[in-house]
Amino acid sequence: MTSLQNSATDTARVSSRRMWAILGLVLLVDALDVIDGTITNIAAPTIAADLHGGVSLIKWLGPAYMLAMGVLLLVGGRLGDKFGQRKLFLIGIGGFTLASALAGFASDPVLIIIARVAQGAFGALLIPQGMAIMTKVFSPEMLAKAFGLFGPVLGISAVVGPVLAGVIIDANLFGLDWRPIFLLNIILGVAGLLVAAKLLPRDDGDRSTVIDGWASGLLGLAMFGLLYGLIEGSTNGWKAVSVASIAAGVLLFAAFAYRQRTAAHPLIVPSLLKNRGFTSGMLVGLVSFAAGTGLFFVLSLFLQEGLHASPRTAALSVVPLTAGLIISTFAAMGGLVTKLGRTLVFIGLGISIVGSGWVLALVNHAGTRVSLWELAPAFLVIGIGTGLCYTTIPTVALGDAKPEEAGSASGSLSSMQQLSTAIGSAAVSSIFFGYAASGYGHAMKVTLVVVLAATALSIPFVTLMPRQAPAGPPEGEPAPEPGAA
Repeated sequence: MTSLQNSATDTARVSSRRMWAILGLVLLVDALDVIDGTITNIAAPTIAADLHGGVSLIKWLGPAYMLAMGVLLLVGGRLGDKFGQRKLFLIGIGGFTLASALAGFASDPVLIIIARVAQGAFGALLIPQGMAIMTKVFSPEMLAKAFGLFGPVLGISAVVGPVLAGVIIDANLFGLDWRPIFLLNIILGVAGLLVAAKLLPRDDGDRSTVIDGWASGLLGLAMFGLLYGLIEGSTNGWKAVSVASIAAGVLLFAAFAYRQRTAAHPLIVPSLLKNRGFTSGMLVGLVSFAAGTGLFFVLSLFLQEGLHASPRTAALSVVPLTAGLIISTFAAMGGLVTKLGRTLVFIGLGISIVGSGWVLALVNHAGTRVSLWELAPAFLVIGIGTGLCYTTIPTVALGDAKPEEAGSASGSLSSMQQLSTAIGSAAVSSIFFGYAASGYGHAMKVTLVVVLAATALSIPFVTLMPRQAPAGPPEGEPAPEPGAA
């Protein structure tokens, strides 16, 4: 009897260790996603200078990654359901590692953009599988512990990305300049691949799962058309090709929307598009995420190009911003979003406006002579406001979603976050560089005015969002990742 009890205890102990190991692996790949999504905020000017890519390359480095991630996130989870989460996880992490190597050894602008697209695409195949595997094999208690760790890990990763980029570039390890920021992924990726192959449970998937490839293709082409026209037009002049690209993007997005209404197995549940609270949340989130992410990127450019800060100094200067984001994220997830609902969205947008207005006043007064110490408290305020928005908007938007809509709603919000981030980075940096000829101080002021206006215009739509957030994550689905990517 004692022997049987010991055997049962050993089995439980091994099972518990395995769950913790799987959690560690999933947290690693999610952290890599966040780090690689933010690392070019600091590294972009250095990479563009080394590869002679100019302003166009600076604008594309972030959006290329986020565009691929946002489009394929909608189908990444379903591919795992169809072919098996373990298989897609291995393909995703293997492809992400190879794409990182391609980025690290890239010799020209085209090659590194291709590598960034590949990173985002394989990342989109990889990220959904970890959550799906955990919901299948974790106990309810372990699943609750796992979800509690995602916020801190992703928050720390958002800080680590830019700081790591700045430190590595300034250190110039082995004379490789910026390249180790991508080459480091090879070591972590290979280690993760070996662990995943040994650790993850086998599953065959369900080949009856239907995936709407046409819809994914239309969405991808639409977003590429919009971004290409925006970036190239603002960089090289609004020629016929740029205008036609934007027009084609709009038409293709209309075709995607029509496909969602008529397809037998749409990527987005049609009833969600008729849900006023959800669509309003999507709209507010689109504007808020685009403005916030674009502003983060432009502030790092202003520090380096306008104030002539080194990459490391610029990275350390934005730590107050990311610290504010983390603090407010924890506060919201700690109960504020459940207690205040959409009121917290109003508060977050208001604080963001105060922080951006503060920076505008400083730059208007001192221009490029403004000190980093003067900017630090304003950056902290921007981070607090943005963190409240990033956490609260996706959660409140799910307030009116039905249980059967939860999976599609969560996936749609995650994709929206990535796509709006891509659009925001491209649009806001285009405004900044468009006015840079008149001085970086003037360019920063114009950019801040546009961001403030966009944020203010989104506020009335908050009144259409659900009053309260759902009581907890939908069963079988984690809450949307706050501030991910």
